[in-house]
Amino acid sequence: MDFKLSIANEIIAAAERALGGAGLQSAEIAAALEIPPNTEMGDYAFPCFKLSKALRKPPMMISDALAAEIHADYLSRVESVKGYLNFFIDRATYAEKVVEAVLDQGESYGSDNSGAGKTVVLDYSSINIAKRFHIGHLSTTMIGNALYKLYKFFGWNAVGVNHLGDWGTQFGKMIAAYKRWGDHDTVAAGGVDEMVKLYVRFNAEAKENEALNDEGRAWFKKIEDGDPEALEIFNWFKSVTLKDAERVYDILGVKFDSYAGESFYNDKMQPIIDDLRAKNLLKEDQGAQIVDLEPYGMPPALILRSDGATLYITRDLAAAKYRQDTYHFDKSLYVVAYQQDLHFRQLFKVLELMGYDWYKNCEHVAFGMVSFESQTLSTREGRVVYLEDLLYTAISKARRIIEEKSPELENKNAVARQVGVGAVVFFVLYNNRIKDIDFYWDRALNFDGETGPYVMYTHARCCSVLRKAGECDAKPDFTALADPEAQDVVRLLEQFPEVLRAALQKNEPSMVTRFS
Repeated sequence: MDFKLSIANEIIAAAERALGGAGLQSAEIAAALEIPPNTEMGDYAFPCFKLSKALRKPPMMISDALAAEIHADYLSRVESVKGYLNFFIDRATYAEKVVEAVLDQGESYGSDNSGAGKTVVLDYSSINIAKRFHIGHLSTTMIGNALYKLYKFFGWNAVGVNHLGDWGTQFGKMIAAYKRWGDHDTVAAGGVDEMVKLYVRFNAEAKENEALNDEGRAWFKKIEDGDPEALEIFNWFKSVTLKDAERVYDILGVKFDSYAGESFYNDKMQPIIDDLRAKNLLKEDQGAQIVDLEPYGMPPALILRSDGATLYITRDLAAAKYRQDTYHFDKSLYVVAYQQDLHFRQLFKVLELMGYDWYKNCEHVAFGMVSFESQTLSTREGRVVYLEDLLYTAISKARRIIEEKSPELENKNAVARQVGVGAVVFFVLYNNRIKDIDFYWDRALNFDGETGPYVMYTHARCCSVLRKAGECDAKPDFTALADPEAQDVVRLLEQFPEVLRAALQKNEPSMVTRFS
Protein backbone atom coordinates (compact mmCIF):
# COMPACT_ATOMS: atom_id res chain seq x y z
CA MET A 1 0.00 0.00 0.00
CA ASP A 2 1.33 3.43 -0.97
CA PHE A 3 0.30 5.38 2.12
CA LYS A 4 1.37 8.71 0.67
CA LEU A 5 -0.73 8.26 -2.44
CA SER A 6 -3.69 6.98 -0.44
CA ILE A 7 -3.53 9.95 1.94
CA ALA A 8 -3.20 12.31 -1.02
CA ASN A 9 -6.39 10.88 -2.53
CA GLU A 10 -8.16 11.28 0.83
CA ILE A 11 -7.10 14.94 0.94
CA ILE A 12 -8.37 15.57 -2.59
CA ALA A 13 -11.71 13.87 -1.95
CA ALA A 14 -12.18 15.73 1.35
CA ALA A 15 -11.30 19.06 -0.27
CA GLU A 16 -13.91 18.50 -2.97
CA ARG A 17 -16.59 17.60 -0.41
CA ALA A 18 -15.87 20.23 2.23
CA LEU A 19 -14.29 23.10 0.32
CA GLY A 20 -15.37 22.70 -3.27
CA GLY A 21 -11.79 22.09 -4.31
CA ALA A 22 -11.11 20.85 -7.80
CA GLY A 23 -8.12 20.24 -10.01
CA LEU A 24 -5.81 19.03 -7.24
CA GLN A 25 -3.28 16.43 -8.41
CA SER A 26 -2.59 13.40 -6.24
CA ALA A 27 1.07 13.19 -7.26
CA GLU A 28 1.68 16.79 -6.19
CA ILE A 29 -0.16 16.32 -2.91
CA ALA A 30 1.76 13.09 -2.20
CA ALA A 31 5.07 14.81 -2.92
CA ALA A 32 4.20 17.55 -0.41
CA LEU A 33 3.54 15.10 2.42
CA GLU A 34 6.21 15.24 5.08
CA ILE A 35 7.44 12.81 7.71
CA PRO A 36 7.36 14.60 11.10
CA PRO A 37 10.52 14.62 13.25
CA ASN A 38 8.82 12.39 15.83
CA THR A 39 5.86 10.03 15.72
CA GLU A 40 3.94 11.99 18.36
CA MET A 41 3.26 14.50 15.58
CA GLY A 42 1.96 11.78 13.27
CA ASP A 43 3.29 9.42 10.66
CA TYR A 44 2.70 11.93 7.86
CA ALA A 45 1.98 15.65 7.85
CA PHE A 46 0.57 17.86 5.14
CA PRO A 47 1.23 21.65 5.15
CA CYS A 48 -2.12 23.14 4.12
CA PHE A 49 -0.62 26.47 3.09
CA LYS A 50 0.17 24.72 -0.20
CA LEU A 51 -3.59 24.66 -0.87
CA SER A 52 -4.33 28.24 0.16
CA LYS A 53 -3.98 29.70 -3.32
CA ALA A 54 -6.02 26.98 -5.04
CA LEU A 55 -8.80 26.95 -2.43
CA ARG A 56 -8.59 30.68 -1.57
CA LYS A 57 -8.74 30.05 2.15
CA PRO A 58 -6.26 30.37 5.03
CA PRO A 59 -4.25 27.23 5.95
CA MET A 60 -5.82 26.75 9.41
CA MET A 61 -9.35 26.87 7.99
CA ILE A 62 -8.39 24.32 5.33
CA SER A 63 -6.68 22.09 7.90
CA ASP A 64 -9.65 22.13 10.28
CA ALA A 65 -12.16 21.41 7.50
CA LEU A 66 -10.17 18.51 6.05
CA ALA A 67 -9.46 16.93 9.45
CA ALA A 68 -13.19 16.78 10.17
CA GLU A 69 -13.89 15.23 6.77
CA ILE A 70 -11.25 12.48 6.48
CA HIS A 71 -12.19 9.05 7.90
CA ALA A 72 -10.23 6.14 6.42
CA ASP A 73 -10.05 2.61 7.85
CA TYR A 74 -6.27 2.58 7.88
CA LEU A 75 -6.07 5.88 9.81
CA SER A 76 -6.42 5.85 13.58
CA ARG A 77 -6.92 9.62 13.64
CA VAL A 78 -6.29 12.89 11.79
CA GLU A 79 -5.36 16.07 13.65
CA SER A 80 -5.35 19.72 12.60
CA VAL A 81 -2.44 21.62 14.18
CA LYS A 82 -1.64 25.21 13.14
CA GLY A 83 -2.37 24.69 9.47
CA TYR A 84 -0.89 21.20 9.31
CA LEU A 85 -2.83 17.98 8.83
CA ASN A 86 -1.22 15.22 10.90
CA PHE A 87 -2.07 11.66 9.93
CA PHE A 88 -1.76 8.74 12.35
CA ILE A 89 -1.90 5.34 10.67
CA ASP A 90 -3.38 2.40 12.56
CA ARG A 91 -0.32 0.58 13.88
CA ALA A 92 -1.43 -2.98 13.11
CA THR A 93 -2.65 -2.02 9.63
CA TYR A 94 0.59 -0.17 8.97
CA ALA A 95 2.71 -3.17 9.96
CA GLU A 96 0.53 -5.57 7.99
CA LYS A 97 0.63 -3.61 4.73
CA VAL A 98 4.38 -2.95 4.87
CA VAL A 99 5.46 -6.45 5.94
CA GLU A 100 3.17 -8.11 3.39
CA ALA A 101 4.61 -5.89 0.64
CA VAL A 102 8.16 -6.83 1.64
CA LEU A 103 7.36 -10.55 1.73
CA ASP A 104 5.39 -10.44 -1.50
CA GLN A 105 8.01 -8.54 -3.51
CA GLY A 106 11.05 -10.18 -1.95
CA GLU A 107 14.38 -9.06 -3.46
CA SER A 108 12.58 -6.69 -5.82
CA TYR A 109 11.08 -4.70 -2.92
CA GLY A 110 11.77 -1.03 -3.55
CA SER A 111 11.92 -1.25 -7.34
CA ASP A 112 9.12 0.15 -9.47
CA ASN A 113 10.79 -1.12 -12.68
CA SER A 114 10.62 2.45 -14.00
CA GLY A 115 13.72 1.92 -16.14
CA ALA A 116 12.26 -0.87 -18.26
CA GLY A 117 13.08 -0.24 -21.92
CA LYS A 118 15.66 2.43 -21.10
CA THR A 119 19.45 2.34 -21.39
CA VAL A 120 22.05 4.06 -19.25
CA VAL A 121 25.75 4.15 -20.12
CA LEU A 122 28.04 4.57 -17.11
CA ASP A 123 31.65 5.64 -17.60
CA TYR A 124 33.60 4.81 -14.43
CA SER A 125 36.91 3.61 -13.02
CA SER A 126 38.84 4.52 -16.21
CA ILE A 127 42.25 3.35 -15.03
CA ASN A 128 45.49 4.33 -16.74
CA ILE A 129 47.62 1.84 -18.61
CA ALA A 130 51.09 1.10 -17.18
CA LYS A 131 50.01 2.25 -13.71
CA ARG A 132 48.80 0.18 -10.81
CA PHE A 133 45.30 0.51 -9.46
CA HIS A 134 45.59 2.93 -6.49
CA ILE A 135 43.09 4.31 -4.01
CA GLY A 136 42.60 7.39 -6.17
CA HIS A 137 40.51 5.11 -8.42
CA LEU A 138 38.47 3.71 -5.55
CA SER A 139 35.73 6.37 -5.52
CA THR A 140 34.99 6.33 -9.24
CA THR A 141 35.07 2.52 -9.31
CA MET A 142 32.76 1.92 -6.37
CA ILE A 143 30.37 4.84 -6.99
CA GLY A 144 30.07 3.78 -10.63
CA ASN A 145 29.55 0.14 -9.68
CA ALA A 146 26.92 1.09 -7.08
CA LEU A 147 25.03 3.20 -9.64
CA TYR A 148 25.30 0.37 -12.18
CA LYS A 149 23.58 -1.97 -9.71
CA LEU A 150 21.01 0.68 -8.71
CA TYR A 151 19.95 1.34 -12.31
CA LYS A 152 19.76 -2.39 -13.01
CA PHE A 153 17.56 -2.79 -9.92
CA PHE A 154 15.10 -0.29 -11.38
CA GLY A 155 14.95 -2.18 -14.67
CA TRP A 156 17.39 -0.13 -16.75
CA ASN A 157 19.67 -1.74 -19.31
CA ALA A 158 22.99 -0.63 -17.79
CA VAL A 159 26.22 -0.55 -19.80
CA GLY A 160 29.37 -0.21 -17.72
CA VAL A 161 32.30 1.33 -19.62
CA ASN A 162 35.90 1.39 -18.41
CA HIS A 163 37.24 4.26 -20.53
CA LEU A 164 40.88 3.24 -20.29
CA GLY A 165 43.52 5.95 -20.21
CA ASP A 166 45.61 4.39 -22.94
CA TRP A 167 46.66 7.36 -25.02
CA GLY A 168 49.05 10.28 -24.61
CA THR A 169 52.70 11.22 -24.41
CA GLN A 170 53.13 9.38 -21.10
CA PHE A 171 53.15 6.12 -23.05
CA GLY A 172 55.94 7.42 -25.22
CA LYS A 173 57.82 8.22 -22.02
CA MET A 174 57.14 4.70 -20.74
CA ILE A 175 58.61 3.18 -23.89
CA ALA A 176 61.60 5.53 -23.77
CA ALA A 177 62.24 4.52 -20.15
CA TYR A 178 61.87 0.83 -21.03
CA LYS A 179 64.28 1.11 -23.95
CA ARG A 180 66.85 2.92 -21.78
CA TRP A 181 66.71 1.04 -18.48
CA GLY A 182 64.30 -1.89 -18.75
CA ASP A 183 64.31 -5.39 -20.18
CA HIS A 184 61.54 -7.82 -21.06
CA ASP A 185 62.21 -10.42 -18.37
CA THR A 186 62.38 -7.87 -15.55
CA VAL A 187 59.14 -6.18 -16.60
CA ALA A 188 57.42 -9.53 -17.22
CA ALA A 189 58.35 -10.65 -13.71
CA GLY A 190 57.64 -7.33 -11.98
CA GLY A 191 54.58 -6.39 -14.02
CA VAL A 192 53.06 -2.98 -13.50
CA ASP A 193 55.25 -2.37 -10.44
CA GLU A 194 58.32 -2.47 -12.65
CA MET A 195 56.68 -0.18 -15.22
CA VAL A 196 55.87 2.34 -12.49
CA LYS A 197 59.51 2.30 -11.34
CA LEU A 198 60.58 3.11 -14.89
CA TYR A 199 58.01 5.90 -15.16
CA VAL A 200 59.06 7.48 -11.84
CA ARG A 201 62.73 7.28 -12.83
CA PHE A 202 62.02 8.84 -16.21
CA ASN A 203 60.22 11.85 -14.70
CA ALA A 204 62.91 12.30 -12.06
CA GLU A 205 65.73 12.32 -14.62
CA ALA A 206 63.72 14.41 -17.10
CA LYS A 207 63.81 17.27 -14.58
CA GLU A 208 67.56 17.43 -15.16
CA ASN A 209 67.57 16.36 -18.80
CA GLU A 210 64.83 17.95 -20.95
CA ALA A 211 65.97 15.88 -23.95
CA LEU A 212 64.31 12.87 -22.33
CA ASN A 213 60.90 14.49 -22.80
CA ASP A 214 61.64 14.97 -26.49
CA GLU A 215 62.55 11.28 -26.63
CA GLY A 216 59.23 10.39 -25.01
CA ARG A 217 57.26 12.52 -27.45
CA ALA A 218 59.09 10.88 -30.35
CA TRP A 219 58.10 7.41 -29.16
CA PHE A 220 54.48 8.47 -28.77
CA LYS A 221 54.56 9.79 -32.34
CA LYS A 222 55.69 6.32 -33.38
CA ILE A 223 52.66 4.84 -31.61
CA GLU A 224 50.39 7.29 -33.45
CA ASP A 225 52.05 6.40 -36.75
CA GLY A 226 51.64 2.66 -36.19
CA ASP A 227 55.32 1.81 -35.78
CA PRO A 228 55.44 -2.00 -35.25
CA GLU A 229 57.97 -1.93 -32.39
CA ALA A 230 56.22 0.90 -30.56
CA LEU A 231 52.81 -0.77 -30.91
CA GLU A 232 54.15 -4.14 -29.75
CA ILE A 233 55.58 -2.65 -26.54
CA PHE A 234 52.50 -0.45 -26.01
CA ASN A 235 50.05 -3.36 -26.39
CA TRP A 236 52.19 -5.51 -24.11
CA PHE A 237 52.10 -2.81 -21.42
CA LYS A 238 48.33 -2.68 -21.87
CA SER A 239 47.79 -6.44 -21.46
CA VAL A 240 49.98 -6.55 -18.33
CA THR A 241 48.06 -3.64 -16.81
CA LEU A 242 44.64 -5.14 -17.50
CA LYS A 243 45.69 -8.45 -15.99
CA ASP A 244 46.79 -6.62 -12.86
CA ALA A 245 43.57 -4.56 -12.74
CA GLU A 246 41.31 -7.57 -13.28
CA ARG A 247 42.74 -9.13 -10.15
CA VAL A 248 41.64 -6.06 -8.15
CA TYR A 249 38.25 -5.85 -9.86
CA ASP A 250 37.68 -9.48 -8.96
CA ILE A 251 38.34 -8.74 -5.28
CA LEU A 252 35.90 -5.81 -5.42
CA GLY A 253 33.26 -7.73 -7.39
CA VAL A 254 33.27 -5.13 -10.18
CA LYS A 255 32.53 -5.96 -13.81
CA PHE A 256 32.41 -3.95 -17.05
CA ASP A 257 30.63 -4.42 -20.34
CA SER A 258 33.24 -2.49 -22.34
CA TYR A 259 36.92 -1.62 -22.03
CA ALA A 260 36.91 0.78 -24.98
CA GLY A 261 39.53 3.34 -24.01
CA GLU A 262 40.93 6.47 -25.59
CA SER A 263 42.88 4.65 -28.28
CA PHE A 264 39.65 2.98 -29.45
CA TYR A 265 38.48 6.34 -30.79
CA ASN A 266 41.56 7.17 -32.88
CA ASP A 267 39.72 6.45 -36.13
CA LYS A 268 36.49 8.04 -34.91
CA MET A 269 37.76 11.56 -34.23
CA GLN A 270 38.17 12.77 -37.81
CA PRO A 271 34.42 12.57 -38.57
CA ILE A 272 33.81 14.68 -35.46
CA ILE A 273 36.40 17.24 -36.58
CA ASP A 274 34.89 17.29 -40.07
CA ASP A 275 31.42 17.79 -38.60
CA LEU A 276 32.62 20.67 -36.42
CA ARG A 277 34.24 22.29 -39.44
CA ALA A 278 31.16 21.76 -41.64
CA LYS A 279 28.99 23.46 -39.03
CA ASN A 280 31.41 26.42 -38.81
CA LEU A 281 32.14 25.70 -35.17
CA LEU A 282 35.92 25.43 -35.53
CA LYS A 283 38.02 28.57 -35.32
CA GLU A 284 41.77 29.00 -35.62
CA ASP A 285 43.56 30.47 -32.62
CA GLN A 286 47.37 30.73 -32.77
CA GLY A 287 47.45 27.75 -35.08
CA ALA A 288 45.17 25.62 -32.92
CA GLN A 289 41.57 24.69 -33.72
CA ILE A 290 39.04 25.66 -31.07
CA VAL A 291 35.31 25.94 -30.44
CA ASP A 292 34.63 29.38 -28.98
CA LEU A 293 32.63 29.00 -25.77
CA GLU A 294 33.15 32.52 -24.44
CA PRO A 295 29.48 33.44 -25.16
CA TYR A 296 28.55 30.68 -22.69
CA GLY A 297 30.89 31.80 -19.93
CA MET A 298 33.59 29.21 -20.59
CA PRO A 299 37.10 29.25 -22.07
CA PRO A 300 37.46 27.82 -25.58
CA ALA A 301 37.36 24.07 -26.14
CA LEU A 302 40.69 23.13 -27.69
CA ILE A 303 39.98 20.49 -30.35
CA LEU A 304 43.33 20.33 -32.18
CA ARG A 305 46.68 21.63 -31.02
CA SER A 306 48.80 23.69 -33.41
CA ASP A 307 50.73 20.53 -34.35
CA GLY A 308 47.45 18.78 -35.25
CA ALA A 309 47.39 16.56 -32.16
CA THR A 310 44.02 15.72 -30.62
CA LEU A 311 43.09 16.25 -26.97
CA TYR A 312 40.89 14.66 -24.32
CA ILE A 313 37.80 16.55 -25.43
CA THR A 314 38.30 15.44 -29.05
CA ARG A 315 38.27 11.83 -27.96
CA ASP A 316 35.39 12.39 -25.55
CA LEU A 317 33.30 13.92 -28.34
CA ALA A 318 33.98 10.84 -30.47
CA ALA A 319 33.20 8.56 -27.51
CA ALA A 320 29.89 10.32 -26.78
CA LYS A 321 28.81 10.04 -30.42
CA TYR A 322 29.86 6.37 -30.58
CA ARG A 323 27.95 5.52 -27.40
CA GLN A 324 24.79 7.20 -28.65
CA ASP A 325 25.03 5.46 -32.04
CA THR A 326 25.82 2.09 -30.43
CA TYR A 327 23.65 2.01 -27.31
CA HIS A 328 20.99 4.67 -28.05
CA PHE A 329 21.21 5.69 -24.42
CA ASP A 330 18.55 7.50 -22.44
CA LYS A 331 21.24 8.56 -19.98
CA SER A 332 25.01 8.78 -20.21
CA LEU A 333 26.78 9.25 -16.88
CA TYR A 334 30.43 10.19 -16.38
CA VAL A 335 31.61 9.24 -12.87
CA VAL A 336 34.64 11.50 -12.74
CA ALA A 337 36.18 13.75 -10.05
CA TYR A 338 34.78 17.25 -9.64
CA GLN A 339 38.04 18.84 -10.87
CA GLN A 340 36.89 17.91 -14.37
CA ASP A 341 33.66 19.92 -14.09
CA LEU A 342 34.75 22.52 -16.66
CA HIS A 343 35.81 19.80 -19.10
CA PHE A 344 32.37 18.20 -19.03
CA ARG A 345 30.52 21.49 -19.24
CA GLN A 346 32.56 22.24 -22.36
CA LEU A 347 31.94 18.75 -23.73
CA PHE A 348 28.18 18.93 -23.29
CA LYS A 349 28.01 22.47 -24.72
CA VAL A 350 29.95 21.45 -27.84
CA LEU A 351 27.61 18.47 -28.32
CA GLU A 352 24.67 20.87 -28.04
CA LEU A 353 26.20 23.28 -30.57
CA MET A 354 26.72 20.35 -32.95
CA GLY A 355 22.95 19.85 -32.89
CA TYR A 356 22.86 16.62 -30.92
CA ASP A 357 19.72 16.95 -28.82
CA TRP A 358 20.77 13.94 -26.74
CA TYR A 359 23.37 16.13 -25.04
CA LYS A 360 20.63 16.73 -22.44
CA ASN A 361 20.93 13.07 -21.43
CA CYS A 362 24.63 13.40 -20.57
CA GLU A 363 25.57 14.09 -16.95
CA HIS A 364 28.78 14.51 -15.00
CA VAL A 365 28.44 12.57 -11.74
CA ALA A 366 31.16 14.36 -9.79
CA PHE A 367 32.89 13.10 -6.66
CA GLY A 368 35.56 14.40 -4.28
CA MET A 369 39.24 13.68 -4.42
CA VAL A 370 41.04 11.06 -2.34
CA SER A 371 44.14 11.89 -0.33
CA PHE A 372 46.11 9.61 1.97
CA GLU A 373 46.68 10.80 5.51
CA SER A 374 46.65 14.44 4.33
CA GLN A 375 48.97 13.78 1.38
CA THR A 376 47.86 14.09 -2.23
CA LEU A 377 48.57 11.08 -4.42
CA SER A 378 51.01 11.18 -7.33
CA THR A 379 52.28 8.25 -9.36
CA ARG A 380 54.82 10.58 -10.97
CA GLU A 381 56.30 11.35 -7.55
CA GLY A 382 56.03 7.74 -6.41
CA ARG A 383 53.57 8.68 -3.64
CA VAL A 384 50.75 6.18 -3.97
CA VAL A 385 48.74 3.69 -1.94
CA TYR A 386 47.95 0.70 -4.08
CA LEU A 387 44.39 -0.53 -3.79
CA GLU A 388 45.34 -4.19 -3.78
CA ASP A 389 47.63 -3.61 -0.79
CA LEU A 390 44.85 -1.74 0.99
CA LEU A 391 42.33 -4.53 0.40
CA TYR A 392 44.65 -7.29 1.57
CA THR A 393 45.49 -5.28 4.70
CA ALA A 394 41.76 -5.02 5.42
CA ILE A 395 41.29 -8.75 4.82
CA SER A 396 44.20 -9.58 7.17
CA LYS A 397 42.74 -7.36 9.89
CA ALA A 398 39.36 -9.05 9.53
CA ARG A 399 41.02 -12.47 9.74
CA ARG A 400 42.78 -11.52 13.00
CA ILE A 401 39.49 -10.36 14.54
CA ILE A 402 37.80 -13.61 13.49
CA GLU A 403 40.60 -15.63 15.07
CA GLU A 404 40.16 -13.69 18.31
CA LYS A 405 36.35 -13.72 18.53
CA SER A 406 35.21 -16.73 16.48
CA PRO A 407 38.08 -19.22 16.20
CA GLU A 408 35.68 -22.08 15.42
CA LEU A 409 34.06 -20.26 12.47
CA GLU A 410 34.02 -22.20 9.21
CA ASN A 411 35.31 -20.62 5.99
CA LYS A 412 37.31 -18.02 7.92
CA ASN A 413 39.25 -16.90 4.86
CA ALA A 414 36.11 -16.33 2.80
CA VAL A 415 34.41 -14.43 5.62
CA ALA A 416 37.54 -12.33 6.23
CA ARG A 417 37.60 -11.39 2.56
CA GLN A 418 33.94 -10.36 2.59
CA VAL A 419 34.25 -8.35 5.79
CA GLY A 420 37.58 -6.71 4.96
CA VAL A 421 36.66 -5.67 1.43
CA GLY A 422 33.21 -4.61 2.61
CA ALA A 423 34.80 -2.30 5.19
CA VAL A 424 36.72 -0.43 2.49
CA VAL A 425 33.80 -0.24 0.05
CA PHE A 426 31.37 0.98 2.72
CA PHE A 427 33.89 3.64 3.78
CA VAL A 428 33.92 5.05 0.25
CA LEU A 429 30.16 4.93 -0.27
CA TYR A 430 29.13 6.21 3.16
CA ASN A 431 29.82 9.91 2.63
CA ASN A 432 28.17 12.19 0.09
CA ARG A 433 30.06 11.54 -3.13
CA ILE A 434 31.03 15.19 -3.68
CA LYS A 435 33.02 15.32 -0.43
CA ASP A 436 36.79 14.86 -0.46
CA ILE A 437 38.03 11.75 1.34
CA ASP A 438 41.16 11.81 3.45
CA PHE A 439 42.01 8.16 3.76
CA TYR A 440 43.30 6.97 7.12
CA TRP A 441 43.90 3.31 7.85
CA ASP A 442 42.37 3.43 11.34
CA ARG A 443 39.16 5.04 10.04
CA ALA A 444 38.68 2.83 6.99
CA LEU A 445 39.39 -0.36 8.90
CA ASN A 446 37.36 0.53 11.97
CA PHE A 447 34.98 -2.31 12.74
CA ASP A 448 32.72 -0.34 15.09
CA GLY A 449 29.92 2.17 14.60
CA GLU A 450 28.44 3.02 11.20
CA THR A 451 30.75 0.81 9.20
CA GLY A 452 30.52 -1.97 6.65
CA PRO A 453 31.42 -4.72 9.13
CA TYR A 454 28.72 -3.55 11.53
CA VAL A 455 26.10 -3.57 8.76
CA MET A 456 27.17 -7.09 7.77
CA TYR A 457 27.07 -8.19 11.43
CA THR A 458 23.53 -6.82 11.76
CA HIS A 459 22.50 -8.64 8.60
CA ALA A 460 23.95 -11.88 9.93
CA ARG A 461 22.03 -11.48 13.21
CA CYS A 462 18.78 -10.87 11.31
CA CYS A 463 19.36 -13.99 9.22
CA SER A 464 20.00 -15.93 12.42
CA VAL A 465 16.67 -14.77 13.87
CA LEU A 466 14.85 -15.84 10.69
CA ARG A 467 16.50 -19.27 10.75
CA LYS A 468 15.52 -19.81 14.38
CA ALA A 469 11.95 -18.68 13.65
CA GLY A 470 11.59 -21.27 10.89
CA GLU A 471 8.47 -21.65 8.79
CA CYS A 472 5.17 -20.53 10.28
CA ASP A 473 1.76 -21.33 8.75
CA ALA A 474 -0.28 -19.50 11.36
CA LYS A 475 -1.95 -16.23 10.48
CA PRO A 476 0.31 -13.46 11.82
CA ASP A 477 -0.90 -11.16 14.57
CA PHE A 478 0.25 -7.73 13.43
CA THR A 479 -0.89 -6.10 16.66
CA ALA A 480 2.33 -7.57 18.06
CA LEU A 481 4.18 -4.99 15.94
CA ALA A 482 2.30 -2.02 17.39
CA ASP A 483 4.91 -1.09 19.99
CA PRO A 484 7.20 1.91 19.27
CA GLU A 485 10.37 -0.17 18.67
CA ALA A 486 8.68 -2.44 16.12
CA GLN A 487 7.03 0.54 14.45
CA ASP A 488 10.44 2.18 14.00
CA VAL A 489 11.61 -0.86 12.05
CA VAL A 490 8.38 -1.00 10.01
CA ARG A 491 8.76 2.69 9.21
CA LEU A 492 12.30 2.13 7.93
CA LEU A 493 11.06 -0.71 5.73
CA GLU A 494 8.31 1.47 4.31
CA GLN A 495 10.70 4.34 3.57
CA PHE A 496 13.23 2.12 1.80
CA PRO A 497 11.65 2.35 -1.71
CA GLU A 498 11.52 6.14 -1.48
CA VAL A 499 15.18 6.29 -0.45
CA LEU A 500 16.12 4.12 -3.42
CA ARG A 501 14.17 6.34 -5.83
CA ALA A 502 15.83 9.46 -4.40
CA ALA A 503 19.29 7.83 -4.69
CA LEU A 504 18.57 6.99 -8.32
CA GLN A 505 17.28 10.47 -9.12
CA LYS A 506 20.32 12.14 -7.54
CA ASN A 507 22.88 9.48 -8.53
CA GLU A 508 23.85 9.38 -4.86
CA PRO A 509 24.68 5.89 -3.49
CA SER A 510 25.42 7.29 -0.03
CA MET A 511 21.68 7.78 0.50
CA VAL A 512 21.29 4.00 0.47
CA THR A 513 24.45 3.34 2.50
CA ARG A 514 23.49 5.78 5.25
CA PHE A 515 19.91 4.51 5.34
CA SER A 516 21.11 0.95 5.89
